[in-house]
Amino acid sequence: MSLTLAVPVTVAIARRVDPARSSEMVAWMRAGTALAEAFPGFLGAGWVQSGPGSPEWHMLYRFADAETLRRWEESPQRHWWLSSAQGIVEHTRVERRTGIEGWFDPPLEHSVDPVGPAEPVGPTSPPRWKQAVTIWLAFFPLSLSATLLTSRFLDAVPLAARVLLMTLCLTPLMTYLVLPRITRALHWWLHGQPAPWRAS
Repeated sequence: MSLTLAVPVTVAIARRVDPARSSEMVAWMRAGTALAEAFPGFLGAGWVQSGPGSPEWHMLYRFADAETLRRWEESPQRHWWLSSAQGIVEHTRVERRTGIEGWFDPPLEHSVDPVGPAEPVGPTSPPRWKQAVTIWLAFFPLSLSATLLTSRFLDAVPLAARVLLMTLCLTPLMTYLVLPRITRALHWWLHGQPAPWRAS
């Protein structure tokens, strides 16, 4: 019997909903998270709105491996939950990523209906040391700015509450704004290609 290494899988889903129905959207996502929490292998979930009054929402959920994710995605509970939002929520994109190196590959796009894993495309992941340097380049200025701001304006707030607030703010910023931009800017270096200014 061969042993296979279980790799956590993160699913990122973009959804659209009428901004007037934002409260319904939040209640619906909370219900889905509560259902997923009962499944073995569930590691967490979260969501963020693109901006105030925006119709765009992004939801992330993570399972311990592809098998536990498959059980959730094929479950009657999830099918019921998805059908309960018909006519309210539009699914626009689904991305599956394994490990932190997934953020260094081009996104994998497919319909929300198929439950099988997406076919990998694009180049192989860059070396882990380059991934670590890229994450540090994104995280250091963001973390430093947040630490300075919270220590200046929230000095009276207990440390644990400040760290909680920082991580709640920094995680979506890193995921949706900073890390995608810095990986695009450093794509040539990450994948061992000539610098753009030397390519010509």
